[in-house]
Amino acid sequence: MMAVLRVGPLPEGAVEAASRFHADLLPQALALLPDPPHPGEALTLIFPSAPHDHRAWRLAVLEDLARAAAPVRVNGVVGDDEAAIAEALAFLEAAPGVTGQLLAVGPA
Repeated sequence: MMAVLRVGPLPEGAVEAASRFHADLLPQALALLPDPPHPGEALTLIFPSAPHDHRAWRLAVLEDLARAAAPVRVNGVVGDDEAAIAEALAFLEAAPGVTGQLLAVGPA
């Protein structure tokens, strides 16, 4: 089973966005993680498109959550195209070995 958390809106600046995420949305993400963790469960964060300087903090969050939540898988999808996001979610649902990744998607 995959839980999904939509992230946003966030400030345009990477530092401000990371700060807001950690203050407001990280507690929500942590609350979605099963306790105790069970293999086969997953959490995917959906981030809106943003400039390239947001990638580092987003990936660091996903990697840290994935390590802390194992065996629960934690990944992220970046994009604004709902069809592409749905395809990425379907891919992640069927990919039990993928965790700690940030996938950027766009229209086909």
